[in-house]
Amino acid sequence: MEGYCRLQVKKEMGPLFVLIGRNSNRLYIFIMRRGIYMPEINVLLVEDDPIWQSGISHYISKESDMKIIGVVDTANEALLQFQHADVVLMDINLTGNNLDGIQIAAEMIRIKPVKIIMLTVLTEKEIILEAFSAGAIHYMSKTNYKQLPAIIRSIMHDHMPIKVLLQDYARLMANDLLKDLTPAEREIFELLQQGYSQKTIGQMLFKAESTVKNQISQILKKLNVRSTKQALKKFERLKIRQ
Repeated sequence: MEGYCRLQVKKEMGPLFVLIGRNSNRLYIFIMRRGIYMPEINVLLVEDDPIWQSGISHYISKESDMKIIGVVDTANEALLQFQHADVVLMDINLTGNNLDGIQIAAEMIRIKPVKIIMLTVLTEKEIILEAFSAGAIHYMSKTNYKQLPAIIRSIMHDHMPIKVLLQDYARLMANDLLKDLTPAEREIFELLQQGYSQKTIGQMLFKAESTVKNQISQILKKLNVRSTKQALKKFERLKIRQ
């Protein structure tokens, strides 16, 4: 083609579209297919079982538009590598039955927005909802791994209307978690979330440190946890993910 040619989309036909271009007295027509020029989707697999590591990574690697950028089996490795990923495939249980995959997912999204698909053999409703509340946008059984390419492409195009419902659910769960706290206790809990110490909170609210300590004890009791750290982590899992 000689010289400059301005192209315009003339007609769309599902995955195909027609580009019309003019140059001097010539008319150029191109029929293009959507998606063929999409950049590679970088996928990080977080899985501790060698069999699933090999099977899932091999299957994803066969897709021309996807690339496995890493296969890791620990939280530290996952947190180091996920920032280069578009999608993270996260095993819900990395160590025993601790559901630590959910905790890692929450930590990842706190650091940087990333699309997380939880992989598991568990089907308990509460665990599934907890995974979504932590920020995962899909949840599937490992035995259905052949569906992963289609699911990955779908979430990369934000075809996930369930996400809005999950955000509403997470908001309700967070409110329910704190519903028994008094306004004064909520105020203290919010300051704890911001990283303030008991002493500093007392100074900010003009309260004796012993008073703040007693109110924190009541907060822990109502949240059914033993420490401030556990309380914050419990709420972090339910925090709204944008």
